[in-house]
Amino acid sequence: MSFRRKSASRLERGGWIARERDPSDRRAVLVQALRTRNSELYGLYAGMSTSMDQICDGYSDAELQVIADFLTRSAQAGRAAADDLTSG
Repeated sequence: MSFRRKSASRLERGGWIARERDPSDRRAVLVQALRTRNSELYGLYAGMSTSMDQICDGYSDAELQVIADFLTRSAQAGRAAADDLTSG
């Protein structure tokens, strides 16, 4: 069993996700996070959220816009590079 499959199985047993066959492609499996666990998930990340809020408080709105632009463009460049690798 692959790592992804094992991880998905553990998440499903833990009640975090649901898996079902894709009706348009029986070979594919659709994975969906269960909304009933959202509040618990938010609780798990509360410490990280507080820390990130404190970090962002040290920047002006203009600086945050520059940071957001950089992160967005970096992610786009990464996706484009990955697409180039897989397409040819």
